[in-house]
Amino acid sequence: MTSQRPKLLLAALLLAAPLLATVPILAQEPDITAAQPELPKQRLLIVTQSGKTLVFHVEMATSPMQQTVGLMFRKSVAPDGGMLFDWGRPRESQMWMRNTIAPLDMVFIQQNGRIGHIAENTVPQSLAVIDSHGPVRATLELAAGTTERLDIRVGDTVESKLFGNLP
Repeated sequence: MTSQRPKLLLAALLLAAPLLATVPILAQEPDITAAQPELPKQRLLIVTQSGKTLVFHVEMATSPMQQTVGLMFRKSVAPDGGMLFDWGRPRESQMWMRNTIAPLDMVFIQQNGRIGHIAENTVPQSLAVIDSHGPVRATLELAAGTTERLDIRVGDTVESKLFGNLP
């Protein structure tokens, strides 16, 4: 009787093979060798210390896969656009520019919405680590030169649903 079991198992597998071939592989990695579709956007304000309010519409990178891909392979970032990486809780943020071809400014934002650190004009394709220099709730990527052009500085306030200071 035990000699029949392997034969039955083999027969069942042979019968099921055509059906299994039509099932997509669930754990398959997405192709990230090209720019990904835009993510859902939210309105975000930066209130400068001089009292100026700057309006942005940024993509929200909330899942680990969205955060891994980020702005890779994007040729440009809109002047009022960008991407906000929500880390879920305050933590060190270490970014890099692997496969990112557009130069960026990175704005590291603390839990209370205050800008804690800015890395300007990051180098495309670089593997150098860009560090938040302390725990942050989120990282905002903007087109390179935006922080200088709009006079965005450490200590300015970011208003967003994420920080609970924007409806």
